[in-house]
Amino acid sequence: MRYLITGANGMLGRDLQKALEGRDVTALSRAELDVTDLEAVRAASAHRDVIINAAAYTRVDDAESQEDVAYAVNATGPANLARAAAEHGAKLVQLSTDYVFDGTATEPYTEDAPVNPVSAYGRTKAEGERLARQHNPQTYVVRTAWLYGRHGSNFPKTMLRLAIERDQLRVVTDQVGQPTWSRDLADQIVAMLDGGAPPGNYHGTNSGQASWYEFAQAILSLAGHDPDKVTPAESSHFVRPAPRPSYSVLGHAAWTTAGLAPMRHWREALASAAGTGVWEHE
Repeated sequence: MRYLITGANGMLGRDLQKALEGRDVTALSRAELDVTDLEAVRAASAHRDVIINAAAYTRVDDAESQEDVAYAVNATGPANLARAAAEHGAKLVQLSTDYVFDGTATEPYTEDAPVNPVSAYGRTKAEGERLARQHNPQTYVVRTAWLYGRHGSNFPKTMLRLAIERDQLRVVTDQVGQPTWSRDLADQIVAMLDGGAPPGNYHGTNSGQASWYEFAQAILSLAGHDPDKVTPAESSHFVRPAPRPSYSVLGHAAWTTAGLAPMRHWREALASAAGTGVWEHE
């Protein structure tokens, strides 16, 4: 199997390279491949059996005023990759997000739940899903959320920096989701492809659920800080341009149907990540 990873210098892109180590992998960064350029995408996709699209516009708040820019990367890009994959007979793995849902549910979103994004970022990612499926029936849509890892900025790194700088950290309790280690997600994607899972929607999040407050307390505790430095707050105290889903818990039935185990509990993953020194290096 010959693989192409786009967005290869990002958090997930770099973990995907590690998960696919020893295989025939072409890993291209945003600077090396502009996914909005169809001809460039066609050339990069030649002779590839699997394309994993980890390229994305992820500046959620900026997307509210730059939706056209976000659309180009998050929707036109996947459409181009799907076309090229179909032309070359390749599978496409399209990474997506919990933001395609409106966050009003009270139980985990199933893989076939209707999307209803309430932000520009969510709209562009939902359209990327739709276009990818439209142009290549061999598309795997893998939605993830609350992603953290060794590379790039993320919530745990921010919390640990602030724990040193401040006596108190106010973190919201009224947003609930699934903290997800990017290395676990990369391994799950490879297992999905190796296991011959059918194309479709999959939810690539660690199991269980937590509020940002609970996540922050767990991070500080594992790093040897006092978790009581974290104090509860409501989302109304942090006004941002883009609305955040209040409930981002995703169901994992598709993994079981495909004969694969869902990803492990977020607390177990977080402990493993902390044990690798994941916050300490770029």
